[in-house]
Amino acid sequence: MGVSPWRPDVLGPAYEQRDLPLPGGALATLVRRVEAGGIGGQVAVAGGSQGKPAVLYLHGFVDYFFHPHVADAYESRGYRFYAIDLRSHGRSLGRGAEEGQPNYVRQIAVYAADLDAAATAIRQEGHDRLVLLGHSTGGLIGPLWAAARPGALTALVLNSPWLDFNSNWLMRGPVTGLMHGLAKVAPKLKVSGLTCHYGQALHQGTGGEWDYDLAWKPHQGFPVGAAWFSSVRRAQARVKRGLAIDCPVLMMTSLRRGDNLHYHDELLTTDSVLDPRQMWRLASRLGPDVEVRALAGGAHDLALSPEPVRSRYLTETLDWLDAVT
Repeated sequence: MGVSPWRPDVLGPAYEQRDLPLPGGALATLVRRVEAGGIGGQVAVAGGSQGKPAVLYLHGFVDYFFHPHVADAYESRGYRFYAIDLRSHGRSLGRGAEEGQPNYVRQIAVYAADLDAAATAIRQEGHDRLVLLGHSTGGLIGPLWAAARPGALTALVLNSPWLDFNSNWLMRGPVTGLMHGLAKVAPKLKVSGLTCHYGQALHQGTGGEWDYDLAWKPHQGFPVGAAWFSSVRRAQARVKRGLAIDCPVLMMTSLRRGDNLHYHDELLTTDSVLDPRQMWRLASRLGPDVEVRALAGGAHDLALSPEPVRSRYLTETLDWLDAVT
């Protein structure tokens, strides 16, 4: 299987995308930043340095890449920036063989094929080193892939990774066990969903700062199928047992947890989706070289935090990468 030619992307003339065909007819989408007017031509790197690794951005659940300011920051430091929209997410929705339900797969382990395809395509562009930048669910998928592919990454950066289930003991224990059973007999049964408050706080249409496609990232989210949820919980259990990732890891989180069920005034200055304390407790299980930093006033997606926190997030991440790569 190969990749398609580059074509214009929804983010405008500075970006382009190409299909990543996957086993079984599935399809992911690779995005890159290019020089304005350079679609399909020579890639230009602002302040470029051939010695620096490429960076691959990996989104979360009910999410896709819509962060040009992140790409700009990385490219300004000489890192070639790419992003992947996983199968049945964002640009890949409705394209290729799918399960018929947005953001749904029976086993999140299949995303390893998406990342393999992206890494291969990036290597074919002349990059022999790669950094993975994973957010939320991408911050769970990414470490599992890194652990299963020794030597694949130069460094791993995690932005509020979903390493555990942010709920009470009943949901984390007995209900999780029930989900494992339901996954076998009713894999697509809707078992939960997202509240709308965080998305509404982000989006320009409801008073937020960010413009993105609500068909790809709706406020109410997409249905959470039993098999997908069961697979996530098994993956989180795998993290707890330890991964031994063989590259340096930086985990960035918000300093404080916010209410993830109800509206409140600190939706964008706390992590109001996940619990940073769970991330901190599990950081040492990722590998022998893990650094954890918490940012006061950070949102769940630290790159979408109000200023000056998002600039601090980007600066600290890039300074760390400069030091370890």
